[in-house]
Amino acid sequence: MSDKKLVKIDRTDRRILEELQHHGELTNQQLSERVGLSPSPCSRRVRALEDAGIILRRVTVLDHKQLGLSLTAIILIGMDRHTPERFGAFESRVATYPEVQECYLITGQDADYMLKVVVPDMDHYHAFLLNKITRIQGVSGVHSSFVLRRVIDSTALPLGYL
Repeated sequence: MSDKKLVKIDRTDRRILEELQHHGELTNQQLSERVGLSPSPCSRRVRALEDAGIILRRVTVLDHKQLGLSLTAIILIGMDRHTPERFGAFESRVATYPEVQECYLITGQDADYMLKVVVPDMDHYHAFLLNKITRIQGVSGVHSSFVLRRVIDSTALPLGYL
């Protein structure tokens, strides 16, 4: 269980977070107008949300297909041993691969990890799999699935629960 305290979020904070999740490019002036605050209090609230670790970072979302990254694969990976050292080594290694967009330690499957990988095509995927993933010590099984269509592709969290 995490020792981190949950931060109390009020309606204004939630509105700020909703706007930033969908429009991270907003200036403080634009954000303050959208949430009904003057710029100084808005800026202080954003800084407090950053300091509390709620806003982790701001990124620009790119169109993968426009950049020639047409193949998205979901890879389930089994490990030969379930030790902290084995898992730590695997996680450190995949963190260095730019093709890996997401990596989860999972349960409920015949796998230990689930990766989301983006590459240009099947040839690149094949090279990634053979030259990187299967070379990681401890990888005992790999099952690949390929995304046909992105039905929902969102980074926004459901803030209605707050």
